[in-house]
Amino acid sequence: MHDVSHPAAGGGFFDRLDADWAAVCADPALRQAVADWVTDGHLDGIAAVTDSWSGSLTPKQLLAALRPTANDVTDALTDAVMRALLQRAAGRDRSAALAARVIVQAMLPAACRITRGQVRVTGGRTRDAVGHVTVAALYEVACSGRIHLRPGRPAANLTLDTLRQVLAELGAEQGPAGEDLATAEHLADPAPGPYEIARARTVRAAAAEAGLHVGPAGDAEGTPARLELLELFLVAVRDGALSTADAQALAWHHISGGIPDAEAASRAGTTVGAWQRRRSRALARLTASL
Repeated sequence: MHDVSHPAAGGGFFDRLDADWAAVCADPALRQAVADWVTDGHLDGIAAVTDSWSGSLTPKQLLAALRPTANDVTDALTDAVMRALLQRAAGRDRSAALAARVIVQAMLPAACRITRGQVRVTGGRTRDAVGHVTVAALYEVACSGRIHLRPGRPAANLTLDTLRQVLAELGAEQGPAGEDLATAEHLADPAPGPYEIARARTVRAAAAEAGLHVGPAGDAEGTPARLELLELFLVAVRDGALSTADAQALAWHHISGGIPDAEAASRAGTTVGAWQRRRSRALARLTASL
């Protein structure tokens, strides 16, 4: 099993990321770059929370602050550090890549869970192959500049967006690799076949019965990512990770063509703020169950 606290020099893809992280922590130039984030004002409001950061800040300290299980780290500090790093990762200077690398390392446990789940359900792909897709998606989402602006816990939002992108990318892969142009014209029609259509209708019917927003009817059967997301919510309800109300809150917001918060709150008989808090808690529970 992948252990983020004990990097390996060889082994699989995630072990190599751990070894690379050890090199990052040992590099004096990168350590100084992270320390400069406190003095240059890019982490305003965070250093004041932790006295030990007043003089210097290291990659290891940042990683510890992003681990919610640490005894001396509160959820508020974890979220503040993650938001600051996400904002920095969205920049265009050289330190943006370093901020994104810290985020990736902090999110490796979630990336491993996503990878294991997709290896199980997609068959034929190796753990390393799916891991590459997952970490690339995680890095891209971390640099997107959209996560730190959202309400709720940033790590949970980051995980969900990464999962959605992984599902879309894996679902978009068609046919065996390495086929030449001479055989391309004989490839099967990429449109969904009878099995895919029947499966999509079954999932849509189950989601509709549970009161989930299933997206526009006209294109749902041809959108693997949307179908996978609906199945994810339904499985989470079946397994007890989410209540039906939790799944509704997520589906109504995250499925394409979603229901606005004001309308969703009105349907649920609550306020917009209470509805958003419910969705945030549901997202955290879903993330923890992956």
